[in-house]
Amino acid sequence: MDMQSAQYTGLVLVSGEDRPGITEALFTTLAPFSLSIVDIEQVVIRSRLILTILITLNKAHAQAVEDDLNAQAESLDLDIAIAFSEQKSESIAAKSGFTHVVVLSQDLKPSAIAGLASAIADAGGNIERIHRTASYPVTAIEFLVSGVATASLKGPLTALSGELDVDIAVSPGGLMRWAKKLIIMDVDSTLISQEVIELLGAKAGVEEQIRGITERAMAGEIDFEASLRERVALLKGLPLSVIDEVRSEITLTPGAKTLVSTLQKLGHTVAAVSGGFINVIEPILATLKIEHYRGNTLESKDGLLTGGLVGPIIDRAAKAKALRDFAGIEKVDIEQTVAIGDGANDLDMIALAGLGIAFNAKPAVKAAADSAVSAPYLDSVLYLLGITREDVEDSGESVRK
Repeated sequence: MDMQSAQYTGLVLVSGEDRPGITEALFTTLAPFSLSIVDIEQVVIRSRLILTILITLNKAHAQAVEDDLNAQAESLDLDIAIAFSEQKSESIAAKSGFTHVVVLSQDLKPSAIAGLASAIADAGGNIERIHRTASYPVTAIEFLVSGVATASLKGPLTALSGELDVDIAVSPGGLMRWAKKLIIMDVDSTLISQEVIELLGAKAGVEEQIRGITERAMAGEIDFEASLRERVALLKGLPLSVIDEVRSEITLTPGAKTLVSTLQKLGHTVAAVSGGFINVIEPILATLKIEHYRGNTLESKDGLLTGGLVGPIIDRAAKAKALRDFAGIEKVDIEQTVAIGDGANDLDMIALAGLGIAFNAKPAVKAAADSAVSAPYLDSVLYLLGITREDVEDSGESVRK
């Protein structure tokens, strides 16, 4: 067939109160005619149905099709609009090269959607479809965009996130979106809600001193390794029993268990890498069935902490190396990795990963990441990956854990 030849098409738009039998009745009405279905889209919002159908047909049958559809819509108490036109077949051919844009917000405003749509248009993109992937505890909306390369959208939209007060993730479409992934995350203040070094410091009565050293490190006055060794030295003499005490005080970040178990059920690998201490977090990771992990090790002697560390320091470079190593073990391309973190120590792995996500992070980390999650729910990351709330509930993870 000549791809430039014209086809006669009909676009049918139906709306009304949703109930069983509507789709069957409409398509039964179309069944006697010699026509083809090209596209269908249906959505139900608060029991209100909107159904669009694109058909190709013989122009001579158009009036009969319209009359029968109008009669059926009247009998069903539906609103219907039908438009016929000549259209080149290439214009209704399947498109490719889509980009997925996901927007997350706890209070999504019209101005945010307007700003996002404007930025997409300015980049030369066209919004093909919009659908909701989650409605609680955050609203997640996914836009399917054509006509523009993913790389051309990522920069402008990521920069727009702060201005619009929403979280935005931009990723390419195609089969690779559903390929096996390695998701690696920081532990303190990401997978768990606490900072382990501060919990240990409280047991030694030096919590404020530890916080002061942390602030100096964040200000760039000392590097991570120096600050870590200085803080750990303050723990000298603590009995090993405090490790169990501290572990009992740790809580997972809301949504952490749901995130991990959902990803694992879908065949992805979840890993952890921590600037904190394996002595404390290892049993927690085992409970979550996380097999790949790295962290620092507190040294002990005669049942007491020595104030030193054993083995290599897990700093920002070591975290990036862990991502590479785990990806190699799991045979996952770097482009199919996701890194989640909140601090400067996570910057290298966030930059290296195919998708870097800043989770309730400091401004410098947000600026460096591909996307950010500002809501305090770790399972919101699932929506950035194209996984819907309905998918999560169907997997049995309906309660946030």
